[in-house]
Amino acid sequence: MHPSIKKARIFATLALLILTFAFTFPMISFNGVLTQIDEGKGNEVSAFSAKVWNLYNQGRYKSVTTPKEARNDLEKMIDTASEIGVASMPIWAVSLEAPNYPKEAFPEGIPVFFHFDGYSGEVHEMNTINHYVGMDPMWIGGVFEREIGAYALLLLTLGFIYFIAYENKYLNYAMLVPVSLPILFIADYSYWLYWFGHNLHDWGAFKIKPFMPTVFGDGKIAQFTTHSYPTIGFYLLVAISLLSLLAFFAKQKAMREMEAE
Repeated sequence: MHPSIKKARIFATLALLILTFAFTFPMISFNGVLTQIDEGKGNEVSAFSAKVWNLYNQGRYKSVTTPKEARNDLEKMIDTASEIGVASMPIWAVSLEAPNYPKEAFPEGIPVFFHFDGYSGEVHEMNTINHYVGMDPMWIGGVFEREIGAYALLLLTLGFIYFIAYENKYLNYAMLVPVSLPILFIADYSYWLYWFGHNLHDWGAFKIKPFMPTVFGDGKIAQFTTHSYPTIGFYLLVAISLLSLLAFFAKQKAMREMEAE
């Protein structure tokens, strides 16, 4: 076996492991569970899905309204009607600070975490704040992305497996998809921020002009200070992207040299 093929397989395997553990597995395992809970069918959630959620949510932010004894236990959170986020790794974090949200009660401000398949954090409170400025609730945006997310990543996972198992120069170009994941996420995230900021409604208590919410860094909206930064999931996407790029170039090199022989 050509040494560059070996390198390509190693890089691709590492990227596959990160993708599977951080995103594909929890997204597939928890797919449709929040809908069940919203429909009052929390007692029908499988024990497997609950275990996956409990595993991935250890140490993650929970709404301040969540009883301490219920945190990190999906069954108890359902029983206490606590705010429940998705299981996959959060990719981007946004938080708001304002005088009416004192540090004692909200030490991290009002944080919301964006995932491939949904949200977590103070989602209800954030939607309430958005309502005051005439902005739609977050679930209005990205519906298509959330619906196909689990299936798209499953397809991408299978693409990695084929890349590792077979030597096909056309299949090699499929690796450019995971290479572009961080860019695709930022582009989609930025689009929806623009859409929300430029589609304000008249029923908002505060009348503000259409605006572009802060994508990266700190900003100001009415009396709120905003913070928008990548979190662990984004850095994992960058790692997947770099490993996929290395795998792509390694296999390209191997195929050129094998064709020249």
